[in-house]
Amino acid sequence: MQVLGDPVAVAPPPGGPRAQVSIILPVHNAERWLQECLRSVLHQDFEGTMELSVFNDASKDNSMAIIDKWKVKLEDSGILVVVGGHDSPSPRGVGYSKNRAVAQSSGTYLCFLDSDDVMMPQRVRLQHEAAAHHPRCIVGCQVRRDPPDSTKRYTRWINQLSADQLLTQVFTSHGPTVIMPTWFCSREWFSQVGCFDEGGKGVPEDLLFFQEHLRRGGHVLRVEQSLLVYRCHPQAASRSVLESTIWTLRVRFLEERVLLHWTTFTIWNAGKQGRRLYRSLDTANQQKVTAFCDVDERKIQKGFYCYEDSQDRPKPRVPILHFRAAQPPFVICVKLDLTGGAFEDNLSSLHLQEGRDFFHFS
Repeated sequence: MQVLGDPVAVAPPPGGPRAQVSIILPVHNAERWLQECLRSVLHQDFEGTMELSVFNDASKDNSMAIIDKWKVKLEDSGILVVVGGHDSPSPRGVGYSKNRAVAQSSGTYLCFLDSDDVMMPQRVRLQHEAAAHHPRCIVGCQVRRDPPDSTKRYTRWINQLSADQLLTQVFTSHGPTVIMPTWFCSREWFSQVGCFDEGGKGVPEDLLFFQEHLRRGGHVLRVEQSLLVYRCHPQAASRSVLESTIWTLRVRFLEERVLLHWTTFTIWNAGKQGRRLYRSLDTANQQKVTAFCDVDERKIQKGFYCYEDSQDRPKPRVPILHFRAAQPPFVICVKLDLTGGAFEDNLSSLHLQEGRDFFHFS
């Protein structure tokens, strides 16, 4: 597995930049969507110089024929097209493809695009303006989901996070607070963070990069316009990543970024998710848990959660309290937008500050 920071993906091109913005497009068996995707590149209203960097990851369909046809159209319109790839029997993964597409590109700024998505005409222009003023930023945008009725809660989350929540809600199960197909950043900052993990199928390369970006002091910004049609379909690469893999990465990141600085805390949810988080913590952080809290009287009446592990150690008995009797800070393991506002009202009634008194985990 390649580690972040491998220079293969970040070396500057010979002769210096040839474009202001390089659109980074990994492709694997994308013929179903490529025409519309590439048309959206052609229709950008950005007045600077643009380049499309395509890396074909062992496609076995007509993707390359479509790319060859569009290469002529795009270059006739003044957009340089660079095409790389390999025809091995098997694809090497999204991380590998993105790294190679970046390495062969020349732009001062990088605009990431998935081959099954479609950009609005103003995307490059608006994100370039934002990134030019925020050099250590990953700039995202709002999205329109296709089909429109798919992943409604997730889409609301993508589009409605506040500027502060783009940093405070990085531990939730949704993943990066600005989704990968909307990323736009400077090449210089990308180089400082490193490159994408190349572990292949089942590796959340976007989450790993995003976490490293935050470790290095990076910021997160979202353009408050819908600039991308973000498709939901069974072949999406994100569906190959196991939930358990994401869970482990999230727990370790929470321990590193938050729990390291807390002496005690309460887990909000005495049910399945809260207990799972407790069991997933390392021993030092388990010992910091002073209580679980909940609104379910049956759980509260039990009085304690008794954790039994596989080792011959004393069994911790963690009190279960009503949320009003519990003390912050909290790690909240209750999913948002699922209780008709009841949970959100309970949390709001405590007048706590997100990012100081609590963090969302579920």
